[in-house]
Amino acid sequence: MVTPSILPPLNPLLRLSVVKQTTGKSRTTIYRDIQKRLMTRPVKIGGDRSAWPQSEINAINQARISGKSDEEIKKLVIELEAARLVERRGA
Repeated sequence: MVTPSILPPLNPLLRLSVVKQTTGKSRTTIYRDIQKRLMTRPVKIGGDRSAWPQSEINAINQARISGKSDEEIKKLVIELEAARLVERRGA
């Protein structure tokens, strides 16, 4: 009997066009939000291409829908990006 491997849950990477559609924001506004720490930075996926983990976009959208303040969203963005480091280290 073969034991099925336990795979981590899928977390698709979204390209900018999908992030724009999902957030309702323009490219300029998304990158302005990154500078203000109101949006996570994209992940490099090869060459000059980048994308965002879907879970991060969902979390930020949910925070907006819930009426979180910009300060609360900044804290969320910091937590989301810190979680990337933890996942990378395997902790």
